[in-house]
Amino acid sequence: MTLIPQTLRDRLLANGAKSRDTDAFDPRPVVKLFTPDAGATWLLSELDPDDPDLAFGLCDLGLGCPELGYVRLSELDAVRGRLGLPVERDLHFRADKSLGDYADEARRKGRIIA
Repeated sequence: MTLIPQTLRDRLLANGAKSRDTDAFDPRPVVKLFTPDAGATWLLSELDPDDPDLAFGLCDLGLGCPELGYVRLSELDAVRGRLGLPVERDLHFRADKSLGDYADEARRKGRIIA
């Protein structure tokens, strides 16, 4: 299975393009990725249209300090948890607030709540 199918990639790319045009753009995350055996979570809201391997979102490596930033999808493909399991996409994730709101909550609680 593809980690991020084309329909979601298209939404991420559209958000990336809109982000360039609007400083105050705070979209809802499009996709939630996680390690089933390592406690890491990524809520991604956009892909860079010029470099579609570069994603932006809320990143939580399970160390108690989630942060907004960039991650390469190719690097996530190589990540393995303690049991050797790869990163997965949460097929049931539906964002109910903006990425900024998720980030504020994650900073308060020390982890992503989604």
